[in-house]
Amino acid sequence: MKLFAIGAFAAATLVASSALAQDAPQNPGPVLPGVCVVSGEQILLGSAAGQALQNRMVQLLQEVRGELQPYSQQIQTEYQALQQGAATIPADQLNQRRQQLQQRAQEAQQLEQTRDAELRYTQGVQAKAIEDAARPIIMAVYQERGCGVLLRSESVAYVNPAMDITDVVVQRLNTSLPSLTFNRMPVPAQPQS
Repeated sequence: MKLFAIGAFAAATLVASSALAQDAPQNPGPVLPGVCVVSGEQILLGSAAGQALQNRMVQLLQEVRGELQPYSQQIQTEYQALQQGAATIPADQLNQRRQQLQQRAQEAQQLEQTRDAELRYTQGVQAKAIEDAARPIIMAVYQERGCGVLLRSESVAYVNPAMDITDVVVQRLNTSLPSLTFNRMPVPAQPQS
């Protein structure tokens, strides 16, 4: 199911982040004046709003699975009934039931694709809200620290922790955006070309 990708992404991100932290060098080297580093990934995963996003997405995923389960179960039951009764059901009825089953399976697949798109869209909108809230905080910390260069830590293998402004940004973000409350959002219709 495509829906597993949303939950798997968060888990894979956490594993990758902890693996990099374990590989950090013992001597991080000198602090380079004016060079700062920030982790957008850690802001998203470590902030209260980011954690609320992850938790709510898991809840929405479970809701969608609960919505789709009866369709799947009904299709499976009908499929088994057709397999078992193939020898006794008249050919015209068998063909009609197979066509109806195929149509229900296509409808269920379409519904699953719609729900998957809604979950992805919702996750993207909420992640952007966190990013938008973090951006002015990042700029403020950048100016306070006298940074001349700001690098994304996702692009840097190792950095002296004293140059990393992520923790300060997360603390301030937790104050300005302590949580998120949202529901699954429909994907906006694309204008016809």
